[in-house]
Amino acid sequence: MKHPVIITIARQFGSGGHEIGRRLAEYLGIPCYDKELLTHAAEESGLSEEVLAYFDEKPTSSLLYTLSTGAYSLSDSGLMNYSMPVNQQVFQAQFDAIRSLSEKGACVIVGRCADYVLQKYPYLVRVFIHADLDKRVARVAEHEGLTLQEAKTRVNRSDKKRANYYNFYSGKKWGNAGYYDLCINTGSVSYQNAVELIAQLAEMKFADAE
Repeated sequence: MKHPVIITIARQFGSGGHEIGRRLAEYLGIPCYDKELLTHAAEESGLSEEVLAYFDEKPTSSLLYTLSTGAYSLSDSGLMNYSMPVNQQVFQAQFDAIRSLSEKGACVIVGRCADYVLQKYPYLVRVFIHADLDKRVARVAEHEGLTLQEAKTRVNRSDKKRANYYNFYSGKKWGNAGYYDLCINTGSVSYQNAVELIAQLAEMKFADAE
């Protein structure tokens, strides 16, 4: 590809989005950022990585709740910007980290509203990974050693959290096919086939770009 393509992956919990992102990055020979975003955001913002992890993909909007949990941190200057709720600071830190990483070249970014943050980037491929609930529940139960009921509860809670986070910050509806270039059902497509489909789309989408 002539231009540094950035691929964002939104995903339902248990659908394999993280694994597909990791494999895709290896396949294309480019970096993959998932939890790694927290490290970059911490380095650039002065917020602690623990605080970033605590609010990761959570749309909590109450500053009083934030302070009551003790989940706040000082910046390098020793002063916290109390004019903005900490979760808003976390989103801004992740927003800035996504923009900063995108300027370094082609990459894969998993979750965290990256498709929204980079919506004006000209060489963007937006992917949504999903699967039927029962298949995702079975995967999570096996992977995490949970009962099916425990896994179902975890899947539903995680999906709700991700949807609320995306909807809260983007003003769009998480999982709406109209916001993505490609939606893949990993209940019927293998991870490797998903990787190849995304790579092919990225190649075709910008084949004629100068």
